[in-house]
Amino acid sequence: MAEWIVVVDDDVANLKMAGYILSKKNMRVSALKSGKALLDFLKTNEPDLILLDIHMPEMDGFETLQKLRQMEQGEKETPVIFLTADEDEESETKGLALGAMDFIKKPFVPDVLVLRVRHIIDLIRLQTDLEGEVERKTRENERLSIHVVRTLAEAIDAKDTYTNGHSSRVADYSKEIAKRFGYSQARQDKIYMMGLLHDVGKIGIPDAVINKPAKLTDEEYETIKMHPVMGARILANIKEMPELATGARWHHERYGGGGYPDGLKGQDIPEEARIIAVADAYDAMTSRRSYRDVLPQDYVKSEIEKGRGDQFDPVFADIMLSMMKEDTEYKMREE
Repeated sequence: MAEWIVVVDDDVANLKMAGYILSKKNMRVSALKSGKALLDFLKTNEPDLILLDIHMPEMDGFETLQKLRQMEQGEKETPVIFLTADEDEESETKGLALGAMDFIKKPFVPDVLVLRVRHIIDLIRLQTDLEGEVERKTRENERLSIHVVRTLAEAIDAKDTYTNGHSSRVADYSKEIAKRFGYSQARQDKIYMMGLLHDVGKIGIPDAVINKPAKLTDEEYETIKMHPVMGARILANIKEMPELATGARWHHERYGGGGYPDGLKGQDIPEEARIIAVADAYDAMTSRRSYRDVLPQDYVKSEIEKGRGDQFDPVFADIMLSMMKEDTEYKMREE
């Protein structure tokens, strides 16, 4: 597809000359006579490049470029080359500071005009291709990270003879609660990762304690209660996502106080941890244990209701209850 160049100059002779030179090189050219005309034109058109004269009546090239960048407001910026008969350093410095990519002296030298235009277009295309490749690699890395984290979560769950897919379900429930609460997609993805790794500290708990079928001794229970601290220490080493440690450390805190490891309460407990706490407790009740099967849905509902404001943040407990109400066939449980 032919490159689309907009030439803006109040001198008709310059417009015709630029149009003739570029058209001969199979470029599409639109000619405009003022900065205002350009701004109006760009409301409905997306050219590849703008050649903009500096000295024009009413609105000069500098002011036009300022208004153009304000109009774009962080969206994809159209590359601009200034046209000028000046050779002063001040004009070039000002133009470059405003975001111009190059300057072309008038009167035009045909080969120079074509080379400068092609150079900038090729540069922009290379940049766009590079950005696309970076985004693609980023998505690949994110998929790889999720795969690695899921594998780790499965390894954690495998330590407990009586849980199967616990971390994945907690991650799913946490993400859904966050979505309904209004989290952005990016925050939903983060809390999903936090949910997958909330029990990572169990790696440091002896299997004999985790899988003991009988009642735990006080000493064994205190050992189990260490897993949030261990998990937070492990995840604190992941500097790229420091929030991962949040879910691991505080998912056993209680909204009304009395939880562990730090005895936080209410809004002092990080929001993501309050969400994971509800999801974690729900999955514990809807999963099999050595001493019982999945608990009846009505019983689980009554326990969540009972824990509102005491064990759970009432806002997130209510969201969990609404999810249960919609789950008429009781599918949200260990299969």
